[in-house]
Formats: sequence, C-alpha cells, structure tokens
Amino acid sequence: MKRILVIPDTQARPGVPLDHIDWAAKAIVEYRPDIVVHMGDHWDMPSLSAWESPGSLATEGARYEADIDVGNEAFERLCLPMEKEQKRLALGRRKRWNVEKHFLFGNHEDRIDRALRKEPKYLGMIGRHHCQTRDWKRHEFLEIVRIEGILFSHYFANVNSGRPIGGSVDSRLNKIGDSYVAGHEQGFLYGCRQFPSGKTRHGLTIGSYYLHDEDYKGRQGNGHWRGLAVLNEARDGQYDLMSLSLDYLRRKFS
Repeated sequence: MKRILVIPDTQARPGVPLDHIDWAAKAIVEYRPDIVVHMGDHWDMPSLSAWESPGSLATEGARYEADIDVGNEAFERLCLPMEKEQKRLALGRRKRWNVEKHFLFGNHEDRIDRALRKEPKYLGMIGRHHCQTRDWKRHEFLEIVRIEGILFSHYFANVNSGRPIGGSVDSRLNKIGDSYVAGHEQGFLYGCRQFPSGKTRHGLTIGSYYLHDEDYKGRQGNGHWRGLAVLNEARDGQYDLMSLSLDYLRRKFS
C-alpha cells in the first residue's frame, strides 16, 4: 500500500504570493509520501491567455519569459526541501526515502502549445522544454495515468465534446469507469460508490491550491476550497482520504 500526496493546480505567475508552494514543500517532507502527483496548471502563463485580447489591461506587461521564470522558481522551491531531506537520510545511512514523482501538464501549460500551433515561427523560441520539472516524470495534457489502480488526469474529457466531464461524483464515476483524481476544477468534490463486484470506487476533483484570487470570478466567486490531498493506504483503486486545507497548512508551516 502506498501514500500518495496530490498537489492541485498551483497557478504560479508574476505578482502573486508563492508561500503556498513552501507549505506544500514542507508537507511533502512531513507526510513522507511514496508518490507525489502534481495535477498541472503550475505555470499559469497569463502572457499566452486566449481569453484576453492583445493589448488589454489584463495582458499589459505580461511576458512569456517572466511567466516561465516564476514557475521555475516555484517548482524549485517545491522540490528543494524534499531533495535536502533525501540527501540527509542518505548521508546518515538511514532508511532511504525514494519518492515517485509525476507532473501532469494542464491546460495552462498547453497555452504554450496552442500558441505554437497558431504561430509555428516561434518553434524553439518558446516551448514546454522551458518548464523545468527536474527529475519528475512528465505526462502530456489530458494523458490518463494509472497509479495504484487510480486514474489521474488534469481533467477527464467527454469523448464527444472534448469538454471536462462534469456532474455528480456518481455520474463521473459511471463515465470515467474507475477511481479517479482530477484537477482543473476549483474547489473540492469527493465521493465514493460501492459496485456490485464488491469494490468501492472513489472520485476526487481537487483543482485549486494557491493564495491569490481570480479577478474573473469577482468578489464572491473566490470562496472555493483550496488545499492538498493525501491518499493513504492506496492500492487497487482504494484509499483513505486526508484533506489538508490551505488554512491548515498556513497555520502549521508558515
């Protein structure tokens, strides 16, 4: 059985606080997971947003290089405490802590590929190769990754429309067909269902782990849950869920 620590969308970008990254880094060391899965949308990439018109107030001063740099800085801050602890254990001849690490590219990183499809002349000048994920295993946007019998993807797309599968957890379990974890969607949505086979399948959508508010959601639209998730005793699609809210992490690690 494994312990899996899930990091939802971190959305690092210039001008927003990154303290949550440091708290996640400390949580990784504290909870000693066997596996860490980052659900994507770490590089927020506002400079390449297709939702904003060129020259608009939202894109004023936005630069590709700055977007990449802040994401790389944040990813380094996420990794260094874990790497330091692994080195300490190895030097002290203690039991080694080997962590399996997965990064799932999200739709925000996919903005880079969409920009290249639109303007292929920038090939080589921009690209996801600039996103420095260190020794983490990288997974393509919308790739479905099976870990301990649980399906992980930034989101699960409807086969007809390509849009994210929505609805209740029960409905999503029917469509996805197995225990799943998805990011992308802000907030926290969890449920489980026992099937006639006797197996229980779990559905978890957890897509927000950041401190800033999103302007497009307005004053009353930023109250969604934010935090990390730990899947304890994970095996064959089963696990015991432990949620770690942003407020809890702030109190414990700041």
